[in-house]
Amino acid sequence: MIRLITPIPQRVCVAVSGGSDSMAALDFVVRGGREVRVLHFDHGTPHAREARAFLEGHCRSRGLGLDISGLRRVRGHRQSLEEYWREERIRFFSEHLDWGPVVTGHHLDDAVEWWVMSSLHGEPRLMPAVNRDTGVIRPFLATPRSELEAWCVRKEVPWVTDPSNHSRAHMRNVVRLDIIPHALRVNPGLASVVRKRLLAAVDADRSNSSPAGYLGEERNPE
Repeated sequence: MIRLITPIPQRVCVAVSGGSDSMAALDFVVRGGREVRVLHFDHGTPHAREARAFLEGHCRSRGLGLDISGLRRVRGHRQSLEEYWREERIRFFSEHLDWGPVVTGHHLDDAVEWWVMSSLHGEPRLMPAVNRDTGVIRPFLATPRSELEAWCVRKEVPWVTDPSNHSRAHMRNVVRLDIIPHALRVNPGLASVVRKRLLAAVDADRSNSSPAGYLGEERNPE
């Protein structure tokens, strides 16, 4: 079951890579009857051309508006590739906030990876459900990756797979492929621990004016 950790406004942008996570998020939001603008960031990788062509066809067939952007500046000399991509994505998203906040398909598995990676750097942090600085909201943080994949299968939502997800050239993949399995041996309930912390953080944020502070059941939009 897809569970929302924060509500989704009526008018939003959805960041879509073409993978199962973001495609499930897009389908969920569209089925909910919201006004949607699709944002796709081209990272310039070998897989980028396939993902771009796939999304162009998907959005065209479903009458969805699609905005695409790529890398616009030169990478800093000491800047990691992941940091470079992240800053460029944020720049792209910021250009569309007049339409609405940007929904991403980040899920519970991502939150666990973020928690572990930040812990390895000496400062364990939760992935925020609402980032007021960037206008990004992550409604699916309480939902495991497997549930988003199951949504795609159940609703017959197509997706494409990025081969680089299995490459250890990026530190996030090292955490996902190598460290998380060992962490789960030490604490099989790690995802539950992170999920409880996420819900507690959202609950503590309820006094603010942001839409955070909500845990909703799947509305089962058809």
